[in-house]
Amino acid sequence: MSSESDPFYFSAEYFGVLVSTGHSGKHGHEFLEFEYSHGRLRYANNSNYRNDSLIRKEMFVGPLIVKELKRIVETSEIVKEDDSNWPKPNIVGKQELEVRLGTDHISFHTAKIGSLMDVSESEDPEGLRVFYYLVQDVKCLVFSLISLHFKIKPI
Repeated sequence: MSSESDPFYFSAEYFGVLVSTGHSGKHGHEFLEFEYSHGRLRYANNSNYRNDSLIRKEMFVGPLIVKELKRIVETSEIVKEDDSNWPKPNIVGKQELEVRLGTDHISFHTAKIGSLMDVSESEDPEGLRVFYYLVQDVKCLVFSLISLHFKIKPI
């Protein structure tokens, strides 16, 4: 079996991103998730507030969008950060970021960030600020693409 036909093989050019935020509360498990991999961008929003249902959207994006998403991730320099001193996921919720850039793979987990105040009061405000702004930038890009392609109003 060649490495290219192996589903777990990642070439030097591979790029993938997963951003997830969520919590469990009185409305059940609620989350917001974006995932880019192999030209496909997926969005999921599960909010049980007022009996809303799970919203899933999927689209294939062109090389310019991939290039911009990759640029956003690379210029953030998130690969230089370490989440060991970030707030641990708790009852309020959690946020996750996973990036595959070539053969490099990083994964971050932290408590749900409500505002920049949460960032500045953490043990590693500089590292958490990089994470916070990267997540915000990815959300803005994805929400822009969703509003261009679908008739929904994301939160």
